[in-house]
Amino acid sequence: MRLPLVLLMFFFAIFGSHAQIFDPNNLGQGMEDPIEWHAAVEQENDSIYNLVFTASLEPGWHLYSQEEVDIEIAPIATKFTFVEAPGKYELIGTTIEPDVPAMFDAVFEAEITYFEEEAVFKQKIKVLDPTDLLITAEVYFSVCDDEKCLPPETERFTFNIGENKVEEGFTNLEVSDKDQNLTEALNIEVKAVGGVDVKEEKGDGFMTIFFLGFIGGLIALLTPCVFPMIPLTVSFFTKGARTRKRGLVNAIMYGVFIFLIYLLLSLPFHLLDSLDPEILNNISTNTTLNIIFFVIFIFFAFSFFGYYEITLPTSWSNKMDDKASSFGGLIGVFFMALTLAIVSFSCTGPILGSLLGSSLTTDGGATQLSFGMGGFGLALALPFGLFALFPNWLNSLPKSGGWLNSIKVILGFIELALAFKFLSNADLVQHWGLLKREIFIGIWILVGIGLLLYLIGVIRFPHDGPKTKLGKGKLFLGVITLAFIVYLIPGLTNTPHANLKLLSGFPPPLFYSIYEKETEGPLGLKAYKDFEEGVAAAKAENKPILLDFTGWACVNCRKMEEQVWSEPKVFDVMKDEFVLISLYVDDRKELPEDQKFNYQKPTGGIKQIETIGDKWATFQTLNFRNNSQPFYVLLDHEMNMLNRPVGYTPDSEEFKEWLEEGLEEFNKE
Repeated sequence: MRLPLVLLMFFFAIFGSHAQIFDPNNLGQGMEDPIEWHAAVEQENDSIYNLVFTASLEPGWHLYSQEEVDIEIAPIATKFTFVEAPGKYELIGTTIEPDVPAMFDAVFEAEITYFEEEAVFKQKIKVLDPTDLLITAEVYFSVCDDEKCLPPETERFTFNIGENKVEEGFTNLEVSDKDQNLTEALNIEVKAVGGVDVKEEKGDGFMTIFFLGFIGGLIALLTPCVFPMIPLTVSFFTKGARTRKRGLVNAIMYGVFIFLIYLLLSLPFHLLDSLDPEILNNISTNTTLNIIFFVIFIFFAFSFFGYYEITLPTSWSNKMDDKASSFGGLIGVFFMALTLAIVSFSCTGPILGSLLGSSLTTDGGATQLSFGMGGFGLALALPFGLFALFPNWLNSLPKSGGWLNSIKVILGFIELALAFKFLSNADLVQHWGLLKREIFIGIWILVGIGLLLYLIGVIRFPHDGPKTKLGKGKLFLGVITLAFIVYLIPGLTNTPHANLKLLSGFPPPLFYSIYEKETEGPLGLKAYKDFEEGVAAAKAENKPILLDFTGWACVNCRKMEEQVWSEPKVFDVMKDEFVLISLYVDDRKELPEDQKFNYQKPTGGIKQIETIGDKWATFQTLNFRNNSQPFYVLLDHEMNMLNRPVGYTPDSEEFKEWLEEGLEEFNKE
């Protein structure tokens, strides 16, 4: 049992801590330079070389790992970038860093991997053509002590392989006067006043996705591919073993292995995170990927309807079954668990696809997916362990039958409804206007009507058995479905009742409507989408600024608007006392050519600013060193922060107090 226990300890060690700290400003501090970088070339043979990067740190300072930390406010991960030279050289693997355990970080109050005193990184390369070979590499990093972090910096190195020399620094940056002027225009030189301090926030997103994954696993248990396997498998272990104790151990380990198999399925996404931390975070705003998810969910839905089966190759399950028979002990039990995962894919695949889509289209990324997969695997595993411990419970299980197929069809309708969420994300980001809020809700109403008609027996699908009398279960679900349809109907109107709070974050925002609105802001609020225009309005009205960094596809942003901002005590303060500036960091609309520019980071590195979203995302990171949404800042007309910025704040009373705190500071001036 040592392997499963070690893996379980590994899982909780990595994902167990998620406290976070936000230091909104680092003003009034002297210039500090506690780290020095050096680089060298090591030759292994005629074609294999190592590019070696050495970081030397002053006592008390530390440099962070290349692995992204999955907390809302996280340290800057060290990142190495190598300029491609096709036909000249190729990278072998990823950049290797020192192997040290995660330690408690006093600034972020979390277990984080970081390096002290000295850290050596190595990137192995294969030289294809050594003639005049120059390799340019950049390292992007940030360092912290026990109280603060310094702004991120970039170091560049140019390796001359033929002469075995390294040139440090930037030599060929292409940043014009125009680029510099546009960059300077983004820097508003924010200053901290009003007692801006450190705030600790604790997020519950990971436990939420774990719970949702657990619910998904329980649903999967009730499908035709899994449910009949419970009594068969438990009976096999409890009756087929030489001793009752051995049977119990095998059954329990069978459940443990099911849990671990589903948990391990998320590991490749952590690899994607380490190769490019932006991959998972950008999925929610990527039009192509959202459309792909839409198509996949439609495909899943019709599979559940019974028009075709989504299965893995039969040879896979046969091979795993053979190995389970060949090996004895725990190895054989493991292959039995793997066989179950493969043969049940036609039922679990669409549910796992939903979990994958919902995890990767939020900012939780791979860690959130691991929690979801862990919850899913735990729910599937529990029955095998519990029924092995209490075999008499098997007598209370309902018999398999047509009700299992009904559950699949119901899941198909749910998949169909969820599919349009992804199409809506793409529509919002691209401003196509195809799925305005009322159209989206109308589609959900039609899906709900389809489900209701199925439950009462009007609609039939290929795998349905003979029509029978309407049972209590279907009647109950029919009533719930009808109530949900009735709840959705006001969402089609242009009235205050159109704000469907229970669904906040799923439909498009209220202002994305087929009805003509007085403003394009949330809830009818006047919201400026250009910073300078909003500041001018704030000065004219002599009101403080509520700066709202948001996103078209940001679920938590919609929840804030429709659950918190909609509260009268919050709405009135925002409407009467503040000028709202909403900047969408995922807006893919291109900037005019004369407004596009190359942004040179303070310590090097260039970022191309081509879209409105690029501009406001850079504006946020440049001035507030934060890249999460929603993110709210209160400013006066001189760009003084009136109190600490905040992120997702689902407590309306807390958010109201935050607004009033900033308003009081503004009125002191």
